[in-house]
Formats: sequence, C-alpha cells, structure tokens
Amino acid sequence: MKKQLAFALILVLSLMVGALAQGAGGDAPTSGLAIGSSLSDFELSDVSGQKHTLASLKGQKGTAFIFISVQCPVSNAYNERMERLYQDYRARGINVVGINANATETADQAKQHAAEHHLTFTILKDTNNKIADMLGATNTPEAFLFDANNKLVYRGRIDNSRNTEAISSNDLRDAMDALLAGRAVARSYVRAFGCTIKRSSGQ
Repeated sequence: MKKQLAFALILVLSLMVGALAQGAGGDAPTSGLAIGSSLSDFELSDVSGQKHTLASLKGQKGTAFIFISVQCPVSNAYNERMERLYQDYRARGINVVGINANATETADQAKQHAAEHHLTFTILKDTNNKIADMLGATNTPEAFLFDANNKLVYRGRIDNSRNTEAISSNDLRDAMDALLAGRAVARSYVRAFGCTIKRSSGQ
C-alpha cells in the first residue's frame, strides 16, 4: 500500500512539473539574456543612419524588440502582424522596435524593405551582432519583451504559425497584455522559429 501511495505521489509530482514546464513555454533558453534579467543601455543606428539608445527607444510601459529579415520568407510572412503590433500597442505604452542583425543584408536593403512593406516602426541595424549576441537571438522573427524597468519578461515566437489562418496561440500579444495588466507573463519563453540570423562571424 505504501509503495502504491509513493508511486502515485511521484506520478502526480511528475505531472505537475511537466505542466509547469509547459506553462513556461517548455525548456528554458540555454544562452543569452535570462528571463528577469535587465538589458543594459546601448547605442545603435537605424537603417537611415540615425543613432538610438535604449533610453530613447523604450516605451513608458515596455519595449518589444523583434529580430527581422529582408530575405527570410518566415519573417516576411509576419510583416503585417509586426506593424499591427506596433500600431496596437504604441499608444498603450509599449514600443515595438525591429532589429536587423543579418550580415548578409545591408542597412539600405533593410530601409527599402521597410518602405516596400509599410513598416513604420524603428528598425535598427545590428551590424556586428552586438544586441543579437547580448540577447541570444537566433531566428527571424524572434521577439524579446521588456517591462518598464528593462527587465526581460518574454522571449520567443510572435505566435504559433506563419499562416494567419492557423494561429491558435498569440504568445507575444498575450505577454504584452499581461504586462499592461500588471500580471506575470504566463509563458515567458516559447521557442522561436524561422530563418537563422546570419552573423558577421559566419555563424
């Protein structure tokens, strides 16, 4: 009887741990900025050559950085959704900022791409992967959401499908809504998918 009770207890605990892991978005990221860590101030130029700092970019209630690409078909599938996020949340205090960290894409290409796809949010050019390496970004698109104190509260995918008709989980929007409501983000990490960032080191 005692063995059966012990087995049942172990099974329940295992299920609880599994549920908690799923609620947090699965396995924790193995590199880059950890959830709850603060982002240090930095300076980067946008695709037009204008310099920006974290202090000048941050929203009153939070900031979402999204790594994007000119050529990646997955990133391009999200162009309208990223612009909609910017339009929907900027008046509510969360700024959305794009970052192009691909060594294979120039600032001029990124500027032209933004104009062609009507992207009106600021897009930074991370020439030497300074911010990508700091955050541990690997894919386009990949989002990093910070609160008003520049603490990371969510990192990962925007949603679960590049096909808008198949979306069943709006992970980034859910995180932004939780942040605005003063709640803890239920799933702080959900692995991003898309094209790999082409770093200047060739990695």
